Amino acid sequence: MPEKDVVTWTTVISGYIKCGMIREARLLFEEAGAKKNVVTWTAMLSGYIRSKQIMEAENLFARMPEKNVVSWNTMISGYVQNNRIDEAIKLFEKMPDRNVVSSNTIVTALAISGRIYEARRVFDMMPQRDVISWTAMVTGLSQNGRIDEARELFELMPERNVVSWNAMITGYAQNLRLDEALDLFEVMPERDLPSWNTMITGFIQNGDVTRARKLFNEMHERNVVTWTTLIMGYVQDGQSEEALRIFSGMQAEGIKPNQGTFVCILNACCDLAGLSEGKQIHQIISKTVYQNSAFVESALLNMYSKCGELSIAKEMFNRSTQRDLVTWNTMIGAYAHHGWGREAILLMEEMQESGFKPNDVTYIGVLSACSHSGLVEEGLKYFDELVKVESIKLREDHYACLVDLCGRAGRLEEAFDITERLGSKASACVWGALLAGCSVHGNVRLGRLAANKLLQVEPENAGTYMLLSNIYASTGKWKEASKLRLKMKDKGLKETTRV
Repeated sequence: MPEKDVVTWTTVISGYIKCGMIREARLLFEEAGAKKNVVTWTAMLSGYIRSKQIMEAENLFARMPEKNVVSWNTMISGYVQNNRIDEAIKLFEKMPDRNVVSSNTIVTALAISGRIYEARRVFDMMPQRDVISWTAMVTGLSQNGRIDEARELFELMPERNVVSWNAMITGYAQNLRLDEALDLFEVMPERDLPSWNTMITGFIQNGDVTRARKLFNEMHERNVVTWTTLIMGYVQDGQSEEALRIFSGMQAEGIKPNQGTFVCILNACCDLAGLSEGKQIHQIISKTVYQNSAFVESALLNMYSKCGELSIAKEMFNRSTQRDLVTWNTMIGAYAHHGWGREAILLMEEMQESGFKPNDVTYIGVLSACSHSGLVEEGLKYFDELVKVESIKLREDHYACLVDLCGRAGRLEEAFDITERLGSKASACVWGALLAGCSVHGNVRLGRLAANKLLQVEPENAGTYMLLSNIYASTGKWKEASKLRLKMKDKGLKETTRV
């Protein structure tokens, strides 16, 4: 066999790296000995970075007998990929010769990590910039809420490509300035699929499913992101039947769903209590790689639970080999939904024994389970435990669960005191829990106080009027109940029990 030259050594080493065979690449690299050049060394450096062996990359970089600008850029990029921005900057400052790629890497890293002033300083000092430099800076400003400054820079760009336009449109969309995003979208010289998807996502995030659908209908090409975003929009808008129709259309066009699609459409089944549709989707999932996804499995558990099939959810959970914190929390939430308080508590204990630490969602599930099962003392114990966990920030849902717990048990004065002590932190959700408790136990005085607080925040919430009216009626105060019903009619509010 003829002796290998440096090109052959480098080519084979690079081939191993591309196949993820870093050990084989390293052995060959060491075997090459003196036949290595700067390209060979840089190829090996890139291999360590690709395999996330940053310490090995550092050691190799320090040993390199010769470095070129590509070597320096590779190491800087490695630091950035591992979120070691300060090390990347130090290396950048030591570079004997920088090029536009070096500066672009640093500008992008600083901008993405929110260090926008430092990013702008590096950008302004660049002796030459390309379209990537400008786009990175526009993106960074947009992501940090400095959208008008981003637009000024966008207008100064000597040249723009479709990525630049998309960056500016995304900035407007993320900052909920949809009209300006649409104005820019309409004058784009060239649109690609991400351009359309960005606009549709922006409308969905802004709760405007009608305009999102209009754009969707105008598209000549759609991908899984397009379809999934629209499905999510309809689910969030409470139009789950339409979400199912969109999903059917997606299948008819031969677009394969991804993990996000399945989670969204299973949520639609939850809203509709559509067990048969949920089972059909489960069948589709079982033929894909997503059957092993913990997120999809959690969505299936939730679907079966919400559709009244807790036994199926329990069986699935017991068979699961992919349990993560989300899966445990979903099953605890399922028990809570069905009022199985003791089972929820036992499952939380089992979860902890398995090495998982409860998070904020875990405690919401357990507190809700205690509330629905009348386990007041247990619920108070877990809330007290939660308060002592420094790593978990108390949310309004935790307080709402606590107030609901006391309210359902008839401990309304205690529930009211908790709500009052919260002061301005007491949200509509918390006052709503108190009002619901007052409705169950017919407490007019506290019910009126809770309703007044709620109506200050949500004056058009028909559920508040309904619950207070029911409190009046249950205590024989028919005149007050009638007045509230008339007030609802005058405001054009329809009867509902939602608070």
